[in-house]
Amino acid sequence: MDNEEQVETVVLLSHKSPDSVINVKVEFGEGDDKISLDAIAEQAKKYQPKPKITYKMIQEYVEKKYGFKVHTAYIVEVKRSLGLSMYDAPNAAEELKQPRKRPPKEKVEAIMEALKYFKVI
Repeated sequence: MDNEEQVETVVLLSHKSPDSVINVKVEFGEGDDKISLDAIAEQAKKYQPKPKITYKMIQEYVEKKYGFKVHTAYIVEVKRSLGLSMYDAPNAAEELKQPRKRPPKEKVEAIMEALKYFKVI
């Protein structure tokens, strides 16, 4: 189809009665002059937000795959070192009571693997 046209519509929702009505007939299916449902579903996937990966999900992945637990503070340190955004902690302290501890190398590698698995990095 050489004469394809793309139309975008902005709709203002209100409780008022419309001044006029336009009837549009759309046929779904395969073939000329029909809109493919598969194409619509594929296009909708592009606009889906990414699922929120939680620290708990990372911890569970690491424990299942490597057999040890990682503290959320270690996850934060790895994310911070990568320049990744972190969630706002409502209970965060203004000043640290103790200096931050660097996580052991094996735990950093496990957390990095989990971040790759969840496609964060």
